[in-house]
Amino acid sequence: MNRNRTVRLAGAAAAPAFLTLALLSGGAGAQNLGAYGALAQSLDAAAQSSGQNAVATLNALDRAGTALDRLVPTLNNPTVVTGLRNALDAARAAQARTPAELQAQLLLARGLMRRSLYDQTVTVLAVSPANAADRLRVLAREFGLDAAGTQALQADARAGQVSRVAWRLQREGAARLSSALGSVTPTRSAASYLALARATSWFTVVQDAARAAQPPLETAQFNSALTQLTSGDLNALGTSLTGLRQGAAALRATLLSPPAAQSSSAQTPAAQTPTATSPTTGTQGAATGSTQANGLATAYAALGRALTAAGHGDPEGARTALGGVVPALASAPAALRGAPGFDAYLGDVQNIGARAGLRADDVQALIAGLGALERRAGGEGVSLLDRWSLGTSQWLGGAVRALLGLLLALACAAPLYLLQLAFGGRNPYWRAISAALALLLLPTFLDGVFGFLGWLGDLTGLGLLRGATNFTLSQAPYGLGLHGLLVALALGLATYGFRGLCVQFGLLGGGRTKVQTPVAAPTSLDWDEEV
Repeated sequence: MNRNRTVRLAGAAAAPAFLTLALLSGGAGAQNLGAYGALAQSLDAAAQSSGQNAVATLNALDRAGTALDRLVPTLNNPTVVTGLRNALDAARAAQARTPAELQAQLLLARGLMRRSLYDQTVTVLAVSPANAADRLRVLAREFGLDAAGTQALQADARAGQVSRVAWRLQREGAARLSSALGSVTPTRSAASYLALARATSWFTVVQDAARAAQPPLETAQFNSALTQLTSGDLNALGTSLTGLRQGAAALRATLLSPPAAQSSSAQTPAAQTPTATSPTTGTQGAATGSTQANGLATAYAALGRALTAAGHGDPEGARTALGGVVPALASAPAALRGAPGFDAYLGDVQNIGARAGLRADDVQALIAGLGALERRAGGEGVSLLDRWSLGTSQWLGGAVRALLGLLLALACAAPLYLLQLAFGGRNPYWRAISAALALLLLPTFLDGVFGFLGWLGDLTGLGLLRGATNFTLSQAPYGLGLHGLLVALALGLATYGFRGLCVQFGLLGGGRTKVQTPVAAPTSLDWDEEV
């Protein structure tokens, strides 16, 4: 067995520890959803690049560490914090061994994130439903609910039906658990290891409901199966898989119908054991076609929300919206998912979404890229502009754009200073030309200075600076009109100034009056008076 398919005992030893931490986690406080989305995108990017690009994987893990630092103050649960930090450390260590180990650690970390957000959201719904709307949208995306499922989830939340909200999420989690277990084979392979890790990840969410199943699913079963797989005890693994699948089937059988409707006063927080039903035998199975059709529309809707947020100096909101693009495209039509460049586009979404200083034109490039994928899927040609837009946004964005923009802003002072030094300020025509040049350089100056401040605010988490990009003419809603006005004024001033000089030189009007100077006395030209 080659190195890329070998599953080491180190990964198996870590998996039960993370699972135990996940099962002990409770409800958290008001989580930073922007940091949550950035962490999720970074973990997914690391998983996608593992085994292919070590530098990209390490960079993604570094971004995940930064996002986790922003998320930690809002978790209010040391068990969750410990689990996530250990997951990142284990993922970095697994980078030196096999891609399967690294991806398994990332899957377990994602499960811990989902469980923490699930507990916190259901708790908030029971106390203050109005404050849980944003969290509910993130959960719907994390659990892969389609548009109809998301609407039903939100309707139950507005009606105060907390147990039904929990039921819908548990139902989807139970289906994903069964699907992952169905992919595990009693072979010592990386594919089986990852499938079992994925099942373990989803068990962290449904473990409360799993206790009611007959036979029940237990943490020890997953721990034993992981150990048996990595040690090569395939006969015992086959027996364990049979027990796990029976438990998963029993879980889905106990969750066939929603809980009875309750009054708002009868709802309990996340400690209440939720019940759920199977997500695949009914509505979802019958609506596969519409789900695929809605996947692309959902992705465009998420990009539109991201564009609106980025265009108003809200990079956190833009990142949260972009977090819904990849899950939505997972249910896009097969022709689109098979189009050349689809996987690269998913990577672009994750990389651009995880950067600090996200700007509106970054999102516009992603929209153009998705449009190009649609045309490829339809057998049409793709414009050169669309091919360039995403590539340009990849390397000319974030810190690169912020620093380059600041340098250009500072450089704007050089021609103005030299113009003043060379021609002085007493001639009204040269003053008009200087003013025209200043107006033409003003958009570059504003974009550089306020773009840098916005990037700095996003990087450091300073909300006061994040909105600085609203003062750039390239992004502000009023920018186009104001830019046009500045250009018109600059053209008027430049025309006035250069026409006055032409009159003084005798090129227009009645000519110029020559200045007489003594022949014997050499003089220097005074631009203020002579020109």
